[in-house]
Amino acid sequence: DSTEYAVIEVNPRVSRSSALASKATGYPIARVAAQIAIGRRLAEIPNVVTGTTVAAFEPALDYVVVKLPRFPFDKFPSADRTLGSQMKATGEVMAIDRTFGSALNKALRGLEQAGVGPLAEDPTWRPAFDYLAAVYAGDRDADEPIRWIDETGEACESTRHAQRSAAPIVLRSFVAPSDSRLWRILGLLRRGVPEATIREATGIGAWFLAEMGRNVALEARVAALGDRLGDAADAEAMTLLATAKRAGFGDRELAGLAGIEPGAVRDARTAVGLRPGYAMVDTCAAEFAAETPYFYATYAAAGSAPEAPAVARPAALVIGSGPVRIGQGIEFDYCAVQAADTLRRSGWQAVMINSNPETVSTDFDASSRLYFEPLDPESVRSVLDAETAPGEGTLPAMVQFGGQTPLNLAASLAAAGVPLLGADLEAIDQAEERTRFAALLDRLGIPQPEGGVAHSVEEALTLAERIGYPVIVRPSFVIGGLAIDFCYSPADLVRQLAAATVVDPDRPVRIDRYLEGVEVDVDAVSDGVDVLIPGLLEHVERAGVHSGDSVGVFPPQWVSEGDRELVVATMERIVLALGARGLVNAQFIVREDGVYLIEVNPRASRTVPFLSKVTGVPMVELAVRIALGATLRELGWSGGLLPPPPLVAVKAPAFSTAKLRGVDPSVGPGMQSTGEVIGIHEDPRVALAKALLGAALVPPRPGIEGGLALLTIADRDKAELPRLARALLAAGYRLAATPGTAEALAAAGFASRLVAKAGAPEGSPGEGIFALIASGEVGLVVNTPTPQSGAVRDAADIRLAATAEGILCLTAIETAVAAAEALDPAIADRLADVRSLAEWRALEAAVPA
Repeated sequence: DSTEYAVIEVNPRVSRSSALASKATGYPIARVAAQIAIGRRLAEIPNVVTGTTVAAFEPALDYVVVKLPRFPFDKFPSADRTLGSQMKATGEVMAIDRTFGSALNKALRGLEQAGVGPLAEDPTWRPAFDYLAAVYAGDRDADEPIRWIDETGEACESTRHAQRSAAPIVLRSFVAPSDSRLWRILGLLRRGVPEATIREATGIGAWFLAEMGRNVALEARVAALGDRLGDAADAEAMTLLATAKRAGFGDRELAGLAGIEPGAVRDARTAVGLRPGYAMVDTCAAEFAAETPYFYATYAAAGSAPEAPAVARPAALVIGSGPVRIGQGIEFDYCAVQAADTLRRSGWQAVMINSNPETVSTDFDASSRLYFEPLDPESVRSVLDAETAPGEGTLPAMVQFGGQTPLNLAASLAAAGVPLLGADLEAIDQAEERTRFAALLDRLGIPQPEGGVAHSVEEALTLAERIGYPVIVRPSFVIGGLAIDFCYSPADLVRQLAAATVVDPDRPVRIDRYLEGVEVDVDAVSDGVDVLIPGLLEHVERAGVHSGDSVGVFPPQWVSEGDRELVVATMERIVLALGARGLVNAQFIVREDGVYLIEVNPRASRTVPFLSKVTGVPMVELAVRIALGATLRELGWSGGLLPPPPLVAVKAPAFSTAKLRGVDPSVGPGMQSTGEVIGIHEDPRVALAKALLGAALVPPRPGIEGGLALLTIADRDKAELPRLARALLAAGYRLAATPGTAEALAAAGFASRLVAKAGAPEGSPGEGIFALIASGEVGLVVNTPTPQSGAVRDAADIRLAATAEGILCLTAIETAVAAAEALDPAIADRLADVRSLAEWRALEAAVPA
């Protein structure tokens, strides 16, 4: 609302928004910049979108793009959710339509997060909603009595004028910048709080609030219409339905407003021929003919002739992975891109649907045709309809390669008659549904941790009491360890089941006794007869740390040959018993008393890119070709475990928890990392050190005066304490320790500086632990949690204090030992050994003694 502006900063490079701008306009910024770098001028660079013009132009748009950030607070509910200059989002979703309101609704549908759809409201906001609506809605000049229920459940009464001073303070606090601000504003608009009032409290432009208000008004009209919305013969209802669809509302949201089933909305609009049209992103607002196969859905084009005919057959739809979030990141985009590429090289057309502008899969040349749409059943089915010409069978869909998102769509797509290419719904359900999976293992005689399946909180408490605490809780159909955690008491279990959100007969939870041991990740490719296993990935940390947060070593260095053979044999049995074809991932725990199978996922896993690169096995390509009808033997591969290449490759996680205040960096069964790195060498020690250095999991090398490592170690980890101390001392660190750890160090012959425990009474021996952390003297904190229930789970405050000071804090003893040994001067010179990936794989096996 002002003509004034200021330049904040200029960066002479591509930025995070460059990808968004490229996808939003169709103008390939990085491609053009690369050609400028080698001497070309804009007027000499062809516009690959139109194929006829050059890059010396400003893109013209006849649509609106909305980008929404995807925050990780579903994984970190205790984190500070206030937004400011520090970035906290892990990903983003983009939506395209003809108006801001419709694009906003599509983006909200695309976030793929519980409680974030266009109509989402947190029940805890109800008291604030009621109070603010009582004060601001209606005639503000009338000093009427107002009533509301506060946060404690107490009935309150006042007058509108009496609250004139307090209400603005409450409103500003309620709509302060946070991850939920947009939904709070929409909720206020629904309750009649004026747009001008919200504008004054937030500074958001009047035009944006007016567009949101228009959507909210449309919601009210749909709700008032009720079940008439499902009557295709009701002309008034169908007119309103068309208006609502042009505003970007999904069938599910409209059904919720009208009090009917989503299928009834779809049936009604299908009966009257109300289907989305698909417009092309062409950079020139249709001024020139475009060659870009890049489309978005809009009901503004409903009934119009399609801008392009359905793709030529054979063809398949590849469903992407949606916005990057913890547990489902770019590893799955790699798989989707590889799948599309293999289809095209096999003579098929690859149609891609995704909503994430940060990915390669949404490059317009990464597939035969790209659709930028939310990954919900409605949008996917609409694309399939658009790409199915009259007289043709429904285009098949591939659900294996985008992580849990497409897998969760499999049932609804299959029910609609969509062929699932290379996937079997029965295999998916048997592996993902905990009751059936446990029964299958029992029939096959495959060991699994003692446990069972609960369909209610009462069943869960009874089961946990029988098998004994600690237990680990695993909901069905999740990824990234979402709502998976240890429980040490009945109170822990009740709290964790509440976090799982849904515990019912359709979505039971698996409750297992926690087993310590070495965890092994296995990825396989099967054609239903042979099972090819490119390699085994051994975790450095003991079982219980999520595979995405663990340091993984390929090939295994500590698991015996006999146990490896048992893992391979069990993997082959379970894959063939499931009838899974294509990619399958499984996790095992190896213990002295045997090998236990934890879970199986009939889809691409986050370790597929890692194993594909270090082994040279094109896992996604093989899976796609199997889906098209080939066998492993026809493709030149046999079953079983392949011999490892002459290298050691280490996967190390990269964390972003330092950006999120209030997040405990302690690793466990719930995934926290946002990325990973690979370290490769012929010497396992060097490979491990390279990976940890790349992931910033190695403490700084001490200066001349030496650094200080603060150690507070749980009793169960103290057997590894001497090894950790030796490595730290050899690297030049001095040791500081809390009383129990200092005593263990002294018993092993190591001196340390005594530090009082967190919460120790005043006058206790040793200096204060938080003062020491804040002093700037500490370079490393190793704090391994005690496995027990408690308010801070054994000094979470220590870990939070270290993170706040920017100090590396390690919470798994195995990772701490590896990080300390990465500072070994004996391997320092070898960390710079550089070869191409092909050269590493071609090395003769020769590991120094």
